[in-house]
Order: sequence, then C-alpha cells, then structure tokens
Amino acid sequence: MTPTERPRALAHIQSLPSWLAGQVAARGRSLVAEAIAEEGLKLPHHAVLAAVSEYGPVAQADVVRRLGFDAKDVVLLLNDLEEAGLAVRDPDPQDRRKNAVTVTPAGARTLKRCAELAERANAALLAPLSAAEGQQLVELLARVYEG
Repeated sequence: MTPTERPRALAHIQSLPSWLAGQVAARGRSLVAEAIAEEGLKLPHHAVLAAVSEYGPVAQADVVRRLGFDAKDVVLLLNDLEEAGLAVRDPDPQDRRKNAVTVTPAGARTLKRCAELAERANAALLAPLSAAEGQQLVELLARVYEG
C-alpha cells in the first residue's frame, strides 16, 4: 500500500466535531485566560469570584459543590482572592464553625472588568464569522451542550 492509498487517520480525527469543539474550546479558554490576566486573575479565580458574587455570602463548602472544584484548591483560591482584597471570609452567622465568603466592592469591580474582557476575548474567537454566524454557532453549541 502506498502512502496515498493509506487511510488518512489523522485527517479523519481532526475532522470530527468532538476534535474541532475541543480545539475551539482550548483556544477560547486561552484567549479568556490571557484577557483576565490583565486583572491579575486566572480562570479558577474568576470562577470562584463569580460563584461568590452570585451566591454570596456563601459557605466555602457550597462554592466547592457549585463549581466541582477540589476543596483544598478552593481554600487556596479564596486565600488569593482575600489577599488581593477581592473577597472576605467572615464567620457564618448561621453556623459560627463555618466561614461565609462575600465579594468586596473591589471584587465586584474586578468581576465586571473580567466580564468585559471575556466578552472581547470571545469576540476575537468568533472574529472569522459574521455576526449572524457567530450567533448561530452559539445557539448550536447550546443545543449540543443541552442535548
């Protein structure tokens, strides 16, 4: 069998929707990570800050459950966010043995800037498409995700 007669295994793999979706996701994560780095955050910090903002004051254990992160990692991420003045941990009024985490005003401003930076990064990701194609892609991806 000559090289031209061999099946093109790699080309086949790279044409699969699962491969393409993974590659696009990796590129998108990279673009967003670069963008929010301007605010001194990494993607996991951003996720924790967003969860605390949305559900806070919230117990650390609830952040772990909502994000599916390892508990030790959440503690370290919260330490970083607290050190940066973006979140605070106070005793939970319901159970003094637990901490309740709250976003500070500086954290809320940072989260807003990160949202704007993430939007710009996603616009860059979709730049090869028209606005209508970008909207269609998002709708299709949502359908596949929910499927």
